Amino acid sequence: MILIKTTLGDITVQLYEDTPLHKANFEKLVSEGFYNDTVFHRVISGFMNQGGDPYTKPGNEHMGRPGTGGPDYTIPAEIHPHLKHKKGALASARLPDQVNPRRESSGSQFYIVNADNGAHFLDGQYTVFGEVVEGMDVVDAIAATKTGPDDMPHERIEMQMEQLAAQA
Repeated sequence: MILIKTTLGDITVQLYEDTPLHKANFEKLVSEGFYNDTVFHRVISGFMNQGGDPYTKPGNEHMGRPGTGGPDYTIPAEIHPHLKHKKGALASARLPDQVNPRRESSGSQFYIVNADNGAHFLDGQYTVFGEVVEGMDVVDAIAATKTGPDDMPHERIEMQMEQLAAQA
């Protein structure tokens, strides 16, 4: 499990065993502190909250537009019919099919579905690799923030992440 500490509260996510490449990559980036001081840079109420772009760290603004950054790799798709875009689903962002026909995932960018009825139009197209197990109220609070151009929140919603010890 991963704890995502945000400026609006904490979110705990459980990573799925069915998506071992995504699970291992997310855990690796968390352990390296990759996500620390990044923000939720794209928030659409009734859809999803997206983060994980290193260009959103303070001092990295010159590197590129938020939503375009990440490590220099992608992750092969691990799309499974039983892993759905329900409310609280944790999934990987990716480039569109036109430039990414194999639907490979971003190396770091992720989103959490905030829509009450889910975002099932994305099922079978993006890798869902975990879900929120605590802190759905924080997911909702992030979704309720005021946004500007490119769905960027007016105020920085920073995050710090850490892996939680496995429970016996």
